[in-house]
Amino acid sequence: MNSLVFSNMLHRPARTVVSVVGIGIGILLIVFTVGLANGSLRERGERESNVGAEILFRPAGSMSLSSSDALRLSESMAAELKKVDGVATIIPVAQNSVAAEGGLTGSRLIDGVHFDEYAAVAGLRLVQGRTFAEGRDEMLSDTAWIERRNLKIGDKFSIYERDFEIVGTYEPSAGARIKIPLSTMQSQLGSEGKVSGFLIKIKDGWTPKDVGDNLNKAFPDNQIILTSEIPELFMQGLPALNVFLDVVVGVAALISALIILLTMYTTVTERTRQIGVLKSLGMSKIGIAWTIVQEALMISLGGVIFGIVATICLKLILAKWTTLTVAVEPQIIFTIVVVGILSGIVGALYPGLRAAQLDAVEALNYD
Repeated sequence: MNSLVFSNMLHRPARTVVSVVGIGIGILLIVFTVGLANGSLRERGERESNVGAEILFRPAGSMSLSSSDALRLSESMAAELKKVDGVATIIPVAQNSVAAEGGLTGSRLIDGVHFDEYAAVAGLRLVQGRTFAEGRDEMLSDTAWIERRNLKIGDKFSIYERDFEIVGTYEPSAGARIKIPLSTMQSQLGSEGKVSGFLIKIKDGWTPKDVGDNLNKAFPDNQIILTSEIPELFMQGLPALNVFLDVVVGVAALISALIILLTMYTTVTERTRQIGVLKSLGMSKIGIAWTIVQEALMISLGGVIFGIVATICLKLILAKWTTLTVAVEPQIIFTIVVVGILSGIVGALYPGLRAAQLDAVEALNYD
């Protein structure tokens, strides 16, 4: 039976390959789209929460968890926040989203900070070089970022359409990968003395929730976000995204099923005489239908493998040349395997039943 399935697939190798590639593209659409959305959000959320502080204090009406809008809070507000019960340390942070340059696509988030203060709370350490000087066009990055772009200390990198000198690298990654002097970002945005928000380190013996409640009472018109909740908030912050991903999975499954249906229907039509021979030799209707379904499942499996391999290759390319992150997770792999199998079964159902119902005499006389 297995040799018959493989011989059927190799009878029209070009058509089999095209079918596998067609299904593979549908699988690629699922894995890449879901992986890109989840990977980028999760990676961003983990970095934003890995800042050593327990609370992020933001102005009301902020556009996103990571500030990419205007700097709206006064830096001098830190003194007022320090008076709230349970607050130990206040770190002002400015964040701004800029277009990726140098042939890359997407956008990148930039942190404007007083590095020594920020590093003390976030637990950052210099790996190479030195810290930047306030007011200068200098930058720091995490080591993974600079290595991925084959850059080194002393090189120039374009931000705000001008060159910033890379003066050092740090570990571990926290917040935005690139950090510049707070005063430089304030001057660039015309927001001297303004920040996006504050990172708040709490005192020993206090819980983030209790300090958050105190802050909310003192400053009711601002956002109080626990950094431990940021990754989950990133994943749930775009409800329309989940609907979109479900639609993508459904469309890809439908495309795969239609490809299988067309391939198997054509196969049954071409092999009408062969099916008649098999029936005359005693093969049952179930056996003939199962042969068609097996062939469809083999083509679907080939499409799944092609789609996964293509996604991994695309993931590596994007990691090298863009700012995008793709997460290929076990649950996604399980989903596409299920989608591939179901698509193969659904697509082969009608052709398989049609083949099983053919009359042996009429099939032998088919020209």
